[in-house]
Amino acid sequence: MLTPGPYRRCRRLWQAILFLFICALIIVWKRSNRLEEKSTPSNKHVFRHNQEEYVDHRGVKVIVGHYIGNAVENIPNADKNVINRNNYSPMPDAGKNGFPVIIEPKDLLVSQQIFQINRFNLLASDRIPLNRTLPDVRRKKCKFLYKDYNSYPKASIIIVFHNEAWSTLFRTVWSVINRSPEELLEEIILVDDASERDFLRDPLDEYIKKLPVPTKILRSKTRIGLVHARMMGSREAKGASLVFLDAHCECTIGWLESLLAPIAEDRTTVVCPVIDIINDNTFAYIKSFELHWGAFNWNLQFRWYTLGNRELQKRKQNITRPFHTPAMAGGLFAISKEYFFEIGGYDEGMKIWGGENLEISFRVWQCGGKVVIAPCSHVGHLFRKSSPYTFPGGIGETLYSNLARVAMVWMDEWGDFYFKFNNEARKAKELQDVQQRIKLRDKLKCQSFRWYLENIWPQHFFPTESRFFGRIRNLEKDQCLIKPIGKESSNQPMGLANINICVNKSLTVEMFVMTEDGIIMTDDSVCLDAPETTVNSLHKVRIMACSGTRRQRWKYNKKTQELVHATNGFCLDVSSSKTFEDGLIISNCTGVRTQKWILEPHPWK
Repeated sequence: MLTPGPYRRCRRLWQAILFLFICALIIVWKRSNRLEEKSTPSNKHVFRHNQEEYVDHRGVKVIVGHYIGNAVENIPNADKNVINRNNYSPMPDAGKNGFPVIIEPKDLLVSQQIFQINRFNLLASDRIPLNRTLPDVRRKKCKFLYKDYNSYPKASIIIVFHNEAWSTLFRTVWSVINRSPEELLEEIILVDDASERDFLRDPLDEYIKKLPVPTKILRSKTRIGLVHARMMGSREAKGASLVFLDAHCECTIGWLESLLAPIAEDRTTVVCPVIDIINDNTFAYIKSFELHWGAFNWNLQFRWYTLGNRELQKRKQNITRPFHTPAMAGGLFAISKEYFFEIGGYDEGMKIWGGENLEISFRVWQCGGKVVIAPCSHVGHLFRKSSPYTFPGGIGETLYSNLARVAMVWMDEWGDFYFKFNNEARKAKELQDVQQRIKLRDKLKCQSFRWYLENIWPQHFFPTESRFFGRIRNLEKDQCLIKPIGKESSNQPMGLANINICVNKSLTVEMFVMTEDGIIMTDDSVCLDAPETTVNSLHKVRIMACSGTRRQRWKYNKKTQELVHATNGFCLDVSSSKTFEDGLIISNCTGVRTQKWILEPHPWK
């Protein structure tokens, strides 16, 4: 029999070993969480109240990732054999019903090594079956609509891919097959934009032969980019409508019927789904907030903004009715094939990717059509924080060239505004030949960009002749009102209003618009905001998302040089505190110099 002393020592030894083992597991677990910006430990679905997902270099939330990716050759620890190997090996319940996939500690190193190949957790993706189940995220009323779909125009589903992972590509395809009425599917067209992966050649050709829906593959021998690849697919399409999807999507039940119904009603309607989020690390399906529409900032970067009041009122009357959007994200939408070519397809002067979504949005709206979001159609999209693809010729040869074409053809004097504050686009402008697209605009008898701003997006924050545009300078401090930048602006409310040293050259960070009804706003639809009622004489002023409410209305008294809040009558003032965080305040109007502001106009065209 063992004596109590040795037994206790043995037990303590095992306890110490167990403690060290648990510590090691915790360290590995924490390391794994660094792969994603936000961990998803719960098995419940996350219903986001803000559709914007990532933060750009200025701290502004955006729905798309960065524009520039690295070449495959630069991926660490990934030789040609690793990159060309299809490791799809599904586990029956992995990702079931849109739940997250959690990688075990023993597999974390492999997961991190191959993450860079596609810039998402490829190991997690390869464990999820191609036909995984997803929740029905529609509103309940949607389930009783669109039952007469036999009269809708049949769809050709066009999916462009370049070096896509097998698992994400065919989860897209199978979600289309499994969740679309058979009567509405004319065909699926896969367009290969010069992929280099071995498994995307003969194995893909053989696989699509067994699919239950007619599916064909079109291949480009050289890299032609999204615009030209989609045009290639469109010309081959047999369906009366074209439905464009990215190669890393998952469609939910009811998605197609609600996209095609508005086209059946009016063939000049371009229809977009609500774009839900597939997490790039766990592949959890995350429902997006529906009260957003698409638009763009001064740099012509696509953004999601809160719906305008007019559209909000319409939505309250019928929450299932498609609603207008000034611009579409571009990756996912449906359009009549006849109408698509009638209005000029895509601008084939564009290269690779970028800006084509704004170009077609402007063209449709200004030339007599409309762009809507169908709230009963939900499609998940895998959003990456950066692109895994290179851009032949560099960023100046792709994105800025494309955006320059958009501005030159469709934006009139606001094109001048874009070029004034964007050096790269101004350089690219000189190399563009847009005569054919200008002729198309004349042929279609399209409206002006002014008409677009006034009628389609009246809540816009762009300058006009009737609005003040320029710097707002404090007389006492000789400093200018600035838009918050950096981490502070990544949350809503965006941050405290503040002033900083004015610069002589044009910087959009210190440019503001003041509308005729007293809204002081700047780029990315953020406004000067203060409480309507006051408990005491001092209240902090914030710059936050424009809401159209009275708390964001001001009056400028030219005689006294005071910016007075329209509701409470207090004046915009500089805090006496020396700390930057205290920012600006509203206080009783006393005529002190810190309450005096000079509105300095700046030419915008």
